[in-house]
Amino acid sequence: MKYKLLGRSGLKVSELCLGTMGFGTENGWGADKDTSFGILDTFTNAGGNFIDTANIYKLGTSEKILGEYISNRDRDYFVLATKYSLHDNKTNPNASGNNRKNMLRSVEESLKRLKTDFIDVLYLHIWDDITPIDEVLRAMDDLIRQGKVNYAAISDTPAWVVAKGNTLAELMGWSQFITLQVEYSLLQRTPERELIPMAKHYGMTVTPWAPLAGGALTGKYLRGEHGRIKPESNRLNDNSVRITKAVVEIADELGISPGNVALQWTRQQNFSCIPIVGATKVSQLEDNLQVIDVELTAAHLQKLDEASAISLGFPGDFFREDAVKLNSFGGFYDRVEKR
Repeated sequence: MKYKLLGRSGLKVSELCLGTMGFGTENGWGADKDTSFGILDTFTNAGGNFIDTANIYKLGTSEKILGEYISNRDRDYFVLATKYSLHDNKTNPNASGNNRKNMLRSVEESLKRLKTDFIDVLYLHIWDDITPIDEVLRAMDDLIRQGKVNYAAISDTPAWVVAKGNTLAELMGWSQFITLQVEYSLLQRTPERELIPMAKHYGMTVTPWAPLAGGALTGKYLRGEHGRIKPESNRLNDNSVRITKAVVEIADELGISPGNVALQWTRQQNFSCIPIVGATKVSQLEDNLQVIDVELTAAHLQKLDEASAISLGFPGDFFREDAVKLNSFGGFYDRVEKR
């Protein structure tokens, strides 16, 4: 496993991030403690140190399993990322949301479950459209100054909110968001409209969740293995089937799994990207780990891009059309690009 810098920080993390949303057997699915420990052993033995969880995953069981595992090992080796915002507590109106009170409460509870004195990366889990972004960043900065958190991060939030937050943090001397977690895959490319360009501008690393689209890009739905997926899911429509078939064709050509093709596509984009690979079985992770030795050709990338192309909407498509017009006038656009 190679290591990469996370965003504009000096924090070194493995080129794959282990997702632990499935650690625990609540809700009738997931990995029990022994299986979770086996997955963690496999990841760390491969050189992985970047692990993603959240306070809400399996109602806290994911964090508890991680805490038990890491407490008997070198804590400083691991880069633990967790999240706050969501919590199932109907008796406390401030037990959810992005507000400072919930953040501080959630962090204290996560520290206990994780059996650690500090969290390496703290994500805002999902934007609540209520809390001012300056309240979020000031509270995160206070936690960082206290040594309870090392770095600030954000997930599932509009690009304009993140941009406002990082600009404000730069102005005020607060810690900025260093990484952005969003759903991103060959079946979900809409972050290319605003979120990914914004992340590139601020030097943020993108950590895609569901880079395999819940397993759709492994080809399992083509084989009729629908599992828990709903029939109306967009991972089962004609568009997703067409894209998945292109993935499978390339996988067959290279002699690798379709999942490796889909994961590598995210890793070969023109921005800093560390996909989150979830697993509830050791065999699933073992297959995902093979991606570090995969390299897609320009032809492969073009085939996948064409199969999964989306409209950028306005102004993205307008800029694209404008570039074509400028090129038609003596290559002016090319000269501007080179400068």
